[in-house]
Amino acid sequence: VQLQASGGGLVQAGGSLRLSCAASGGTFSRYHMGWFRQAPGKEREFVARITWNGSNRSYADSVKGRFTISRDNARNTVYLQMNSLTPEDTAVYYCAADAQPYNILSARGRIDGYEYWGQGTQVTVSS
Repeated sequence: VQLQASGGGLVQAGGSLRLSCAASGGTFSRYHMGWFRQAPGKEREFVARITWNGSNRSYADSVKGRFTISRDNARNTVYLQMNSLTPEDTAVYYCAADAQPYNILSARGRIDGYEYWGQGTQVTVSS
């Protein structure tokens, strides 16, 4: 499975960005998908997760109400709509795929719950 993240860039505080992650080489519609981020000098952290059919979504407290995860299984793509961005959102954003149907680790936002990772896309929010 290959994951290609895109859509990052430089945006002013209060602005919006939409990240995309295109999957290939696997059965995307069966995967739970997650977004993570890693800021300079910090550990990679969970941002959002969506189940294989979109029926369940979860978010880190820091992004609730501002970010929305969605997916289009016909396009093998997962999205992260990011609104009201702040400088604290500056990071490299990674998409990840969990191919297991029942995985408590990914449900809890654990990095080790995901088998496949994209290369990351940089998001920089200026103040």
